Amino acid sequence: MRSLLLTFAATLLSFAVLAQPQLRQYSAAIEESVWQLNRDTPLECQLQHEIPHFGRAVFRSVAGKALNMDFELQMLRLPDGYDLAEVLSVPPAWRPGEPAKAVANMQLLKQYNGDLPKKAAWTLLTELEQGFSPTFYFSDWHSPYDKVAAAMNPVQFLKQYQQFNRCISALLPYSFDDIAFTVLSYETGGDQLTRESQRRLAQIAEYLKYDQDIEYVEIQGYTDSYGGRWMNEQLSVKRAEKVKSFFVAAGLSENKVQVEGFGERRHVAPNDTALERKKNRRVVLQMTKP
Repeated sequence: MRSLLLTFAATLLSFAVLAQPQLRQYSAAIEESVWQLNRDTPLECQLQHEIPHFGRAVFRSVAGKALNMDFELQMLRLPDGYDLAEVLSVPPAWRPGEPAKAVANMQLLKQYNGDLPKKAAWTLLTELEQGFSPTFYFSDWHSPYDKVAAAMNPVQFLKQYQQFNRCISALLPYSFDDIAFTVLSYETGGDQLTRESQRRLAQIAEYLKYDQDIEYVEIQGYTDSYGGRWMNEQLSVKRAEKVKSFFVAAGLSENKVQVEGFGERRHVAPNDTALERKKNRRVVLQMTKP
């Protein structure tokens, strides 16, 4: 009987040992660690790191009025459920005894990559700069017996990080959304843009140097009510055509640019004062992308 009980206890113990979750670790070896600046334009900066057999870590900042940064953990096997990943900054082996630092909890959504906002993304970059390994810990949704640890290796990080920072400093201070709908104003009686509108058009010209994905541009010309109706309609077309020539010179195909002149129709303000008339002397342009 005693022997039977001992055997039964040993069996239970073996099951308990088997039930312990195993940690499956993914990280680039020292000789495999690669950081790559794969987007380096005034519109977008992207720094990425391959995590073998797991996926890649991607940091990204884009042109815009506000400083921005985001992080995406791109996984070969997307989550099959909903969970949280604990993000810890793990110290290097040459700093024994130093504890890991909690950075964030990253939400994992079914069939989506994981992502982190600006503050957490910058924290990860700072930890990498100091030689730490930001690591993501979560339960494996495909196996109840495994936990996963996916780590970024800081080896070869610094040089690419410096280039990434230089790229960020050169981003345009406006995005496509900031210029996609633009109203240009004109001086009295001609097709001369105001100084402010000239600067605006120069911004659009700078943007078009780097974005070849403009699908369509609609340009509408308007005037104030001074002068004859027919003359104003011709003037509105002339203004719109001149803006069209700007887009064609920037490399956009003519068949992607539509021009209309409405003359003194569709006023946006009365024509009683100089300021109100200035609002009506305008070209409205709208750009679209796929």
